[in-house]
Amino acid sequence: MTASEGYSPKLRASSKPLHESAGHRQRLRERLLERGADSLADYEVLEMLLFGAQARGDTKPLAKRLIKEFGSLGAVLSASPEDLQRLSGVGATSAAVIKTAFEAGRRLVREEARARPVLSSWKKVVEYCRAEIGHEPVEHFFLLFLDRKNCLIADERHQRGTVDHTPVYPREVVKRALTLSASSLILVHNHPSGDSTPSLADVKMTEEIVKAAGHLNISILDHIVIGRNGHFSFRSNGLL
Repeated sequence: MTASEGYSPKLRASSKPLHESAGHRQRLRERLLERGADSLADYEVLEMLLFGAQARGDTKPLAKRLIKEFGSLGAVLSASPEDLQRLSGVGATSAAVIKTAFEAGRRLVREEARARPVLSSWKKVVEYCRAEIGHEPVEHFFLLFLDRKNCLIADERHQRGTVDHTPVYPREVVKRALTLSASSLILVHNHPSGDSTPSLADVKMTEEIVKAAGHLNISILDHIVIGRNGHFSFRSNGLL
């Protein structure tokens, strides 16, 4: 294990004695198992993850620094390995553990979203979209391709943009839907600003895709804009 994983002299000087750290870890594990994961604060969830990367020592200060640096537990989990390792005390092993936890959560939500027709598991679909792109620092345009029974055929990141714009070409969207034999689509993109309110450009782009898809009998079921604290549905708000 490298010094960057938490064993540099500087970090060790401020650590708790080993017996205190071991006792804290044991109490945290017991609380999780006896009272459930909801009993843990966000930084404590991150502490538990870091236990797997750092066999000894107090991981609470590092967990709190990570959340302070990135802004939230979700932002820590979705950060790139490179960005994580820029923080002192986070080495390759810690970054790998954090990214594995994020991927496990993403796959769980994806399985749940695929388990039933999309329209009967809408909450899970939105949760999956948020897990996929909700914490990205730039805009991503995401597509859900559905069959005639509204079951998910495929989901793909179609375009990557800037902090406030994603270039989307209706012809390419429709072309991909035809390739996958999709009967309908759900459009999804994120707003890194956190505000899920669609822009005039979002509305115009949606209208263009609806028109292009309609010529080939492909339906656009919704366009969802994902923000950090919520989402906006074009259909629910009368824009489709």
